[in-house]
Amino acid sequence: MANASAVEELKATSNGLQGPLAAELADATEKFSGDAAQLLKFHGSYQQDNRDSRKQRGSQGLDREYSCMVRAGIPGGVLTSAQYLVMDELADSVGNATLRVTTRQGLQYHFVAKGDLKPLIGTLNRHLVSTLAACGDVVRNVMCCPAPPANAAEEQVQAHAVALSTALKPRNTAYWQLWVDGEQAVSANEPVADVDPLYGPTYLPRKFKIGFAFPGDNCVDAYTQDIGIVPMVRAGAVVAYTLLVGGGLGMTHNKPETYPRLADPLGAVAPGDLLEAVKAIIGIHRDHGDRTDRKHARLKYVVQEWGLPAFRDEVERRLGWTLDPPASLTWPLTDDHLGWRRQADGRWCLGVRIPSGRIVDNGVPLRTALRAAVETFGTGVRFTPRQDVLLTDVAHADRRPLEDLLRGHGVALLDDIAPVERHALACPALPTCGLALAEAERALPDVIGSLRFELAALGLGGEAVHVRMTGCPNGCARPYSTEVGIVGRGKDHYTLHLGGNAEGTRLNSVYVDRVPVAAVTAVLAPVLAAFEAERNDGERFGDWCDRVGVETLRRRFRPDDALPQRRTRGERAQTA
Repeated sequence: MANASAVEELKATSNGLQGPLAAELADATEKFSGDAAQLLKFHGSYQQDNRDSRKQRGSQGLDREYSCMVRAGIPGGVLTSAQYLVMDELADSVGNATLRVTTRQGLQYHFVAKGDLKPLIGTLNRHLVSTLAACGDVVRNVMCCPAPPANAAEEQVQAHAVALSTALKPRNTAYWQLWVDGEQAVSANEPVADVDPLYGPTYLPRKFKIGFAFPGDNCVDAYTQDIGIVPMVRAGAVVAYTLLVGGGLGMTHNKPETYPRLADPLGAVAPGDLLEAVKAIIGIHRDHGDRTDRKHARLKYVVQEWGLPAFRDEVERRLGWTLDPPASLTWPLTDDHLGWRRQADGRWCLGVRIPSGRIVDNGVPLRTALRAAVETFGTGVRFTPRQDVLLTDVAHADRRPLEDLLRGHGVALLDDIAPVERHALACPALPTCGLALAEAERALPDVIGSLRFELAALGLGGEAVHVRMTGCPNGCARPYSTEVGIVGRGKDHYTLHLGGNAEGTRLNSVYVDRVPVAAVTAVLAPVLAAFEAERNDGERFGDWCDRVGVETLRRRFRPDDALPQRRTRGERAQTA
């Protein structure tokens, strides 16, 4: 393709995503070359550097402190106790003694040395956990509501999510040759040595995300996916799937051609036709996605620019048959699955809040507590789209002992958590993410603590305001589809968004730009006070903001006037 990006040419000439990786893994250097680092993403890893040490090392004439983030893709977030314990042990031997649950139900290791990549990835694969396609221009980890299935239909949905994930994995040999000595795990299809039959020689223009939602529970944020999949259930069985297409939240500041978008209902297919329909949609992204500008290379732009009718026509042309009409979807419940829930088999599931998804012994020995719980009670482990952990398959007699174990380690359970804390999300951002413009995970506790105090003072302490914070506009913590989105704009400055909803079915809007992190609560305080005084009975904060209008709120409260005055570049130079 004329004017294709350099990444496209690299993929085409990479010898099935291998490129120089084998040679660079064998050398003693601490970092990968640029080409190798790009290809490494398809194998589930990003090369990063410690941004906390950049300035000091630069002043000493030293190179950056390089390491890797390694991401395990876990369809639906479901692990056995044995798998979780192996992953926990690896955090000490090759990581930085932390595990990080992602908002796509995967698990990340940070600060992994280049020389530890093969032992880490190889060990994961021996326990049937793969990093293949957890990153890169392919279908990423397939999400699904993680709750233990309450009936046969939900069990069927979770099985379809795993089967779809397996079917959509890249089928080249490089992954197995590089990381597992050529031995294939059972979590992927038989590899092929030539061009991948689904992805082609250059794979997809950008990443592609898929999520299954149980009927009525949008915990996976189905409308933010490239393809959201929602079952239609009759007589206790799945009879069809409604497909939503064209969702995605990433954008770039000051580039209006990039924007967040929620998916549209496309049509419905029988369960036996699901894979074929999904492959047809992926094929459109592969063939028509923008390969010249990676910031404009998501399926959402194809859907938006073609229009849904034209997009549907192309899907049906490729399939050779007509899609059924989509079901009318309602979302009475968006569940975080925290606290105790009874399983269909009579056992119990306990949802445990994991602040920002970081499983670490820091103040509270959370990682030690979870390991002890899994070892002592043999629980299964499931990761939620809100970065929390479900401990499953707990016998009734073990409920109190499990609670006592966790609380004995200082772990907060559902009754101990304020509503605004319960629903808060953040991406990792600094110091590991190379794209971060500002803090997120490390800044969120202070933001939520301040908001909790303000809400209590206004008599809103029981209000479950949903807050999500990211260090950049790529939106990994899904800040654009919630009530309060806080998006990194620059060092210590954020764009504040209001007016989304708890169900994830409405985008929010920019309320004020360039807010210092210390001023977030002060900027929100008058809006929250007006909400408390003017809301309808039972009205949620995001719904009130949307009903009143974010532009009206901006005119009414003039949030820019409440911000510290920013000096111009000339003024900063005069005082330097």
